[in-house]
Amino acid sequence: MSRAIAIYLDADACPVKDETYRVAARYGLHVYVVANSLLKVPREPWIERVVVSDRLDAADDWIAERAAPGAIVVTADVPLASRCVKAGATVLGPNGKPFTDASVGLALATRNLMQDLREAGAVTGGPRPFSARDRSGFLGALDGAVNRLRRSAR
Repeated sequence: MSRAIAIYLDADACPVKDETYRVAARYGLHVYVVANSLLKVPREPWIERVVVSDRLDAADDWIAERAAPGAIVVTADVPLASRCVKAGATVLGPNGKPFTDASVGLALATRNLMQDLREAGAVTGGPRPFSARDRSGFLGALDGAVNRLRRSAR
C-alpha cells in the first residue's frame, strides 16, 4: 500500500464515500473517514475511521492539522477547504470541483454572503440536489488528482 498519498474525507453528510473507497482501493491509498459520530465504514486495513469530539469544527480541525502536499481532502465545507488549500493539499468538493488558490477566496466570500443573507431573514434556498452527474464528476476528478500526485511524487 502506498502511504505517500492519503485521502481525508470530511465524512459527515459526504455523499461520495463509496466512490472514494473505490478509487482508494484501485491505487492502494489510505483513507481517513473523519466524523463527529460513529459511521459505518468497510472493514479494510486501509480505511481508518476517526471519530472526533462533538465540539464545533472538531472534524475540520483534525483534517486541517494533517492537510499537506500529497494529501487529498474531500469536503463541501468551504472554510475547511480554504485551510487545506493554504496547507498545500489537493481539495475536491463532492461534485468533483477542485478548490484552488484561485477559486477558494470567491467560494468563501460567496458562502459568507449567503450566510449573512440567511441571518438577515432572506430566503436563499439550499444547494441543488446531488446528481449522478456530480457523482461521475467526482470520480473523474479524484482519479485525476491521484494520478497528478503520483506523477509529481516520482
